[in-house]
Amino acid sequence: MSAAAQDLLVELSDAVATITLNRPAKLNAITKAMWQELGAAVQTLSARDDLRCIVIRGAGERAFSPGNDISEFPTDRSNREQAIAYGRIMHDTAQALDACRHPIVAQIHGICVGGGLEIAALADIRICGHSSRFGAPIKNLGLVMAHPEMAPLIRLIGETRTLELLLEGRIIDAQEACAIGLVSRVVADDQVATEVAASVERICSGAPLVARWHKKFAKRLRPESLASLGAVSQAEYLEGFDCFDTADFRVGYQSFLDKRTPPFTGQ
Repeated sequence: MSAAAQDLLVELSDAVATITLNRPAKLNAITKAMWQELGAAVQTLSARDDLRCIVIRGAGERAFSPGNDISEFPTDRSNREQAIAYGRIMHDTAQALDACRHPIVAQIHGICVGGGLEIAALADIRICGHSSRFGAPIKNLGLVMAHPEMAPLIRLIGETRTLELLLEGRIIDAQEACAIGLVSRVVADDQVATEVAASVERICSGAPLVARWHKKFAKRLRPESLASLGAVSQAEYLEGFDCFDTADFRVGYQSFLDKRTPPFTGQ
């Protein structure tokens, strides 16, 4: 088994698949290999006719995921060219999640930030505990959220709320997340797994073809989809990676690794 496979677990129980981001020592921070494994796993599961639901969670109860593993930045996302290649993997995985035929439930314990939030936003139902926290403070890294990553959030909570999270970099609590539509349901921390199991049971009790049709119809009724991203051109898409060639980005991620406040200069 590869290291990536060990960091991403897929378990099957009857008609339910559970995907676990499995790096509890790193709060389930996501590596490039994990993005690849996640996309492949979701595509494989989506093709199965015997499944009725997929649950995505982080290992343990401290975090769903804090997002991408910043320690990979010096080797895998240190410049625009690398970032474009990395972004293609992330965005292919986002497309796989978005195109999945089966209902997806995000089981959220603790921290759900950055790339973790992007994954959760692509679930159909998001259930979290009272102590869960959400946000996308990537401005502190001198980093932007690319078009395919921002689209699900805008669809979920609207342009204004999405920009509020990105511009302020504020971490919000579960109650505020629920109020703005970022999560579907908030329960006591020790009841998250129980509530997810109940949700899965309700989903599985229905006709599976009907669930797939409802997902298909809902996508068709969107103003725009992840597949087309509306009128975003190739040049606009690539602009989402220009930040990786800025001095502020290099200062931002290095400051994060050094645990110090980044001295941004706007260059």
